[in-house]
Amino acid sequence: MRVLLIEDEPEMASVLKTALERLDIIVDHAATLADGEAVARLGYHDAVVLDRRLPDGDGLGLIPRLRALHLDVPVIALTAMSGLDDRVAGLDAGADDYMVKPFATVELVARLHALHRRSFTSRANQTMVGRLIYDFRHREAGRTIMRGALEEAVYALDDEIGSNALDAHISRLRRKLDDVAAGIEIRAIRNLGYLLRAAS
Repeated sequence: MRVLLIEDEPEMASVLKTALERLDIIVDHAATLADGEAVARLGYHDAVVLDRRLPDGDGLGLIPRLRALHLDVPVIALTAMSGLDDRVAGLDAGADDYMVKPFATVELVARLHALHRRSFTSRANQTMVGRLIYDFRHREAGRTIMRGALEEAVYALDDEIGSNALDAHISRLRRKLDDVAAGIEIRAIRNLGYLLRAAS
């Protein structure tokens, strides 16, 4: 799972990022609404966790802009604004969930997983390729994916990656697919990237 965290308090952002990454959740962090929107527009995230009180506005203002771009990523508002009117405003603005600070990280993780499960099962544009479910709404079958695009999708924005890190991941993925006879082939396209297709 890959999460966009929009939080301006450095200590809170660091604690959350560390806790989520320990659970193998990739976290991209933005400290302002403008930066958060720019990162969200990339469309790489399975969920957005956003604060309401950001230096450049109410985090809820981002939700309608994402929806206008057809980015229906689940959003959890995470804020100190705990009044009933605040919670109702958050949900009415389009947040899928609303958590009040202070909170337990384990509860946030459980809510992220619940939203991720729900969004995955509700996707209609899926098909089986070999033994895998392929989601066409988020990827395009039969098209070479450039190395740079894969690296951006797999690694957090602030990760430093080695020149062969992606190749090592692809190699491990190929072995796992072979081990389960998945009927999937990941073909290297020289100097470009990779192509995912049914094995011949």
